[in-house]
Amino acid sequence: MPPSHDATSVASALLAKKGLKLQSMETIQSLWAGYGQICRITAIPDTSPISSTQSSRSASAENSNVATPQEAQSYILKLITPPPTKADDEGHTRKILSYQVEQYFYSQLAPQLPASIPVPECLASINQHHADGTSTTAMIMNDLRRDFPVAGEKRDVLSETQVNAALDWLSSFHGFWWSRVKSIDRLSLVLPPLEEIKRADKTAPMRTVWMNGGYTYLATRRKEYSSLANDYSSEWNEPLTDWVDGENVSISELAAAFLAPKVSGWTPIEGYQTLIHGDVKSENLFTSKSGEKVAFYDFQYTGIGLGVSDLAKLFTCSIPLGMLVADQHIPHEMKMQDGERRLLERYWKRVQDVGEQEYLWDIFVRHWETALVDWLRFQASWGFWGNTEWLEARVRSILKDQVWRDALISNVNKANLSQ
Repeated sequence: MPPSHDATSVASALLAKKGLKLQSMETIQSLWAGYGQICRITAIPDTSPISSTQSSRSASAENSNVATPQEAQSYILKLITPPPTKADDEGHTRKILSYQVEQYFYSQLAPQLPASIPVPECLASINQHHADGTSTTAMIMNDLRRDFPVAGEKRDVLSETQVNAALDWLSSFHGFWWSRVKSIDRLSLVLPPLEEIKRADKTAPMRTVWMNGGYTYLATRRKEYSSLANDYSSEWNEPLTDWVDGENVSISELAAAFLAPKVSGWTPIEGYQTLIHGDVKSENLFTSKSGEKVAFYDFQYTGIGLGVSDLAKLFTCSIPLGMLVADQHIPHEMKMQDGERRLLERYWKRVQDVGEQEYLWDIFVRHWETALVDWLRFQASWGFWGNTEWLEARVRSILKDQVWRDALISNVNKANLSQ
């Protein structure tokens, strides 16, 4: 597929700021709904006198600390050229905001990570808004394939070694941001799409990452939730959308309220919040040939949250079922099995070591179970995929746990009283 002239122009302009010249370009993927493209490009040093002068005057906002290479290098160009913003279009607005979040992460947060938590490095980027309501956002990043040549792709491809490497990366990432996330200005966090559109404080600090990491949380999926509430043929209609006795809300709304970070006021997850990836799946990672090291990419939905929310999607969508259960036959209801426990314990021990904070196992498990309920709510209202039998069996068991239900209700009510 030949690249567009616009992609060539944008890539050439960004590379010139680093003293580089475009040598070749190949479009490898189109973005959702035709909003742009991802290209693999090769660049070489531009030795012309004019280029040498220009490259020394690059704007700090457009460049990272990545050194200019001295020989041909492969890079990834992510070019976003969406149509004008559409009023009250939640899906469109979510995507537009997600690309801004991703650019902020790569340019401002990724450079803070140690080399032991590899992510793409941003060489240069732009974010331009045009008079006709369109915009151009572009990032040139290093090509992860050099050090991580194996693509994660579909969930069944991951080996046990790769799964453990992914858990180690996630626990390190979450542990690293566990204390540091408090330094992010709460007023700069990106609100749910339709709330962000109506936001009046346009002079507030530059937007950073999502206030609520991920793209499946209830506040931004009310339409799908309403469909589930009206689908009386679904098994999950009653247990997930009917009001809880004594409460004017459903168990889904309670779980979402429990997991939702706040701009101000007490929340039951206050001491455990970190920065989460927001879209953890095997398709968003590369591994080394041995599978012992992994690098994640695609940080469009990174934001504040509990690390277990990342794990809920990973376990359902990317981990071979045999690593979660010993018997491929899944019962109707199922408590935590040894395989699931071993994986969780690996993550749980490491996140405490890296974060240098305590996370009691019982609290961690309650968080994990709530994240599973919340993740099932999204799948039940949007569509099931992955280890769905395992997920449904686990949630049936969790919903019958009165201790879990009482703790959830108590914590949400306490949070509401503190407002």
